[in-house]
Amino acid sequence: MKSRILETVSAVAAPHVHAIARLHLKTRQLTFLVHLDEQRCLARAAEAAGLTQPAASKLLRQVESSLDVKLFERHARGVEPTGYGEILVRRARQALAELRTARDEIAALKSGLSGHAALGVVFDPKSSLITTAIARMKQRHPGVLVSIEIESSCRLAQRLLQGELDLIVGRLHDADGADDFVYEPLAAEEPHVVVAGAHHPLAGRKALQLRHLVEQAWILPPAGSLVRNKLSGLFAQQGVPLPNNVVETSAAPLINALLQQSTLIAAVAEETVRPSCQAGLLSVLVRNLPLGVAGFGVITRRDHKLSPGAQLMLKMLREAAIQPREKLTVPRLQATEVAA
Repeated sequence: MKSRILETVSAVAAPHVHAIARLHLKTRQLTFLVHLDEQRCLARAAEAAGLTQPAASKLLRQVESSLDVKLFERHARGVEPTGYGEILVRRARQALAELRTARDEIAALKSGLSGHAALGVVFDPKSSLITTAIARMKQRHPGVLVSIEIESSCRLAQRLLQGELDLIVGRLHDADGADDFVYEPLAAEEPHVVVAGAHHPLAGRKALQLRHLVEQAWILPPAGSLVRNKLSGLFAQQGVPLPNNVVETSAAPLINALLQQSTLIAAVAEETVRPSCQAGLLSVLVRNLPLGVAGFGVITRRDHKLSPGAQLMLKMLREAAIQPREKLTVPRLQATEVAA
């Protein structure tokens, strides 16, 4: 019975497998499919891809015929990808990103560099681990070009899947997308504090709690972010509302500047403000804030081989996670270095 079922499945699937095997998409076709997904309009996608509208329609029909599936559905307001279309577009983005990476690596080699690592970091990386890893990278492998993108976790995850980034330093929030990523922890749970400028009227006060700070002007992370949600829960537990005199931002340099130049207060990872506190610029109002924010790690794409430059970056991040910080001198690049 089992063999008969397998024979039936094979017979049904064979035409589709053969159709896919015959599919040979060119870069221009992949680019058009990505534009069509972004524009959701055939005319605009054709213009973006440098095609006439009849040529674009013909191209789409050819690809759909080769796969024997419908990739886009036409609607009154434009087009929308089917489930099959979403799969092909996602893979098209990855293929185009890989080609761009190859082009960048070749250009780097021609210019005397020896590799490239594209690193994504959340708005507030919460630790000096990243700067330590990058400093070590440039000290030991000055020929590797390191690109750093700072965005939200959600956007970085999208760019990682699309192949625009090699790895991310952050947290893995979306359980539904966990199958697409590999997560390697680098740091344990981060202690948070409520901090203010050293000149703040409450600086130096003892035994302060969140309920004593409701009337203060706050800097809060954007709504929907992890720390914002945790803070809302803490205020609720203490039976007080969330502050209503608020500035919303996750940009660490801006937060630091606002704290020093105003009477705003903020809940931040202690690591990010330790230097300013030691310098007497900021003052901690509440220590050991029980936010329960998990540590962070490095996130890579599953079943994807990292480039030599990205492998070196991952190695530096691992080392920075287990070794103490040190002051590093970055040498000048004198000769082409071979990244291994």
